[in-house]
Amino acid sequence: MEEDGDVCVLIPTLNEAETIGDVIEGLQAVGLDNILVIDGDSADDTVEIAESAGATVIVQSGSGKGQAVREALDHIDSKYLLMLDGDGTYDPAQAERLLEPLRSGEADHVVGNRFADMESGAMTRLNKVGNKLFNAVFRRVHGEDHGDILSGYRAFTRESFDRMHLTAAGFGIETEIAVECVKRGLDVAVVPITYRARPAESDPNLSPIADGGRILLTLYSLAKTTNPLFYFGSIGAVIFGGGVLVGGYVGVEFFTQGISHEILAVVATLGLLLGGQLILFGFLADMLASLHRERLRRLDEIDDRLEDLE
Repeated sequence: MEEDGDVCVLIPTLNEAETIGDVIEGLQAVGLDNILVIDGDSADDTVEIAESAGATVIVQSGSGKGQAVREALDHIDSKYLLMLDGDGTYDPAQAERLLEPLRSGEADHVVGNRFADMESGAMTRLNKVGNKLFNAVFRRVHGEDHGDILSGYRAFTRESFDRMHLTAAGFGIETEIAVECVKRGLDVAVVPITYRARPAESDPNLSPIADGGRILLTLYSLAKTTNPLFYFGSIGAVIFGGGVLVGGYVGVEFFTQGISHEILAVVATLGLLLGGQLILFGFLADMLASLHRERLRRLDEIDDRLEDLE
C-alpha cells in the first residue's frame, strides 16, 4: 500500500516500551506514516521509543484509554482513523482490511474480529468466556452483531466519530463506541483479523474481573437509550416478581394459618404497582426511542442532500 495521507493511526499506550517500536515500524512498512501515540504517562521508555520511531507523541492530560481517545481527536483532522493497541497483539500489515470498507463507502465504522484468527495463548480461557458473554449481551440488548465489540483494532471516519457522544474513561470506550454506532444508525462492517499473543516481556493493562464488570455495567446502563424496553422492563420485571412472591407468601399465611402480615402486604402491593409502571414506562420509552432514531435518520438524509447540492 502506498503512503496514505488521508489516514491517521491512533495508538493509545501505557508502558508499551517492549512493543511500540515494532508496531510503528509495521505501520510505516505499509505506508501509514501519520501516526499519533497518545500516552497515559508511561513509567518506561514508551514515549522515547515512539518518538525515535517517527511517531508524534502526546502525553494525555487525564488517565484511561477512553479519555486518551477523546483527547487525541482534538489533534487529528484526517478523513479516516485507524486505531489499534500498542501491545503488539494486532498485525499492522492487516490495516488495509479495516480501511477498505471506509474508502468504498460500505461502512462508517469497521471492527476487526479477533476470533476469526486467534493464535494459541493470545487470550486466556476466562477472557474468551467473558468476551463471548459481552458479545451475546450486546446482541440481545442492542439488537446488532458487531462480531467482537471489545476489539481494539478499529477504523472509522472522522465524521462518524464526531457524531458519537462518548464519556467512558477506561476500557469501556470500545463498548460505548459499539452502542453509539447502534444509536446513531452508523453502518458497521466486521472484518477478520489475526490476534497474536502478547509478548512475554509486556505486562497487560487490563484487569479481567474489574474491567469486565465495568464493561458489563456499561452495556446494561447504555440500554436505556437504545433498548429502553429491555432496560426498564427488566428492572420492572424483577420488582414485579418480588411483589408476586411476597404477596403469595402473605396469601398463603393468611388462608392457611390465619396470620396477617400487613406490612408485607403493603410491600407486595408497592412492588406490583412499581414493577408494572416500570414495564409500562419501558414500552412508552421504546416508542419514543424509535421515533428519535427515525428523526435522526431523516436529519442525516437532509444533511447528505445538502452536501450533494454544495
